[in-house]
Amino acid sequence: MKAGDINVNIRNVILVHGYFLDGNSWNKVIPLLSERSIDAIAVQISLSSLSDDVAIVHRAIEMQDGPVILVGQSYGGAVITEAGNHTRVAGLVYIAGAAPDSGQSVDDWWSGYATAAVVNELRPWGDAHVTLTRDGVRKYLGQDLPTAEADIVYATQGPLGTRSTLEKISKSAWHTKPSWYMVTTLDHTVPPAVQQDSAERMGAEIMVVQASHLPMLSQPKVVAEFIANAAASFD
Repeated sequence: MKAGDINVNIRNVILVHGYFLDGNSWNKVIPLLSERSIDAIAVQISLSSLSDDVAIVHRAIEMQDGPVILVGQSYGGAVITEAGNHTRVAGLVYIAGAAPDSGQSVDDWWSGYATAAVVNELRPWGDAHVTLTRDGVRKYLGQDLPTAEADIVYATQGPLGTRSTLEKISKSAWHTKPSWYMVTTLDHTVPPAVQQDSAERMGAEIMVVQASHLPMLSQPKVVAEFIANAAASFD
């Protein structure tokens, strides 16, 4: 499917957050999209189970009044890769997002690439979850954020369920839906090399930015424009 195959304006956008975050990670982008007459909502996913998180996104899709674009950051990319098979989904936008192929998990997807520096800052949170240290957020997740803002990310983080990195995608929606990918070159969480390679394999429209893993917080105008341009391609 090409963007031009859908002769409607896309005005519904669903934003899916990534590891260690919540829906508030989009709070700078949402008003910028609203200014462009785009109705954006941010879902709150569990970060514990890919299948559960896909179900959450499906519920959000079915609440919309027309076709939607899914936007996934970090692990949210894996969620939209599966959820994007829904018939109402017109396109997929990845912001430093995981984009496994059919039959791959997130762990499979980045296997073989250099281990991200953030890994050394993971700490157990119970038996099946991990969190990031304060230094991990400041130095590796959002190193281009002001310290006070990075500390809010640290204090409000959602623990990552280790199961979510192991569940496999049944069918990657980017094989049949148009896609866009923002590659973050200063990323110490998802290696830029796997981002670039994935974007090229997907045939995505690519934008490269000098940003950490959290460009929606450090460069919200750039991210909002990227999403808006994807939506405008259906006009």
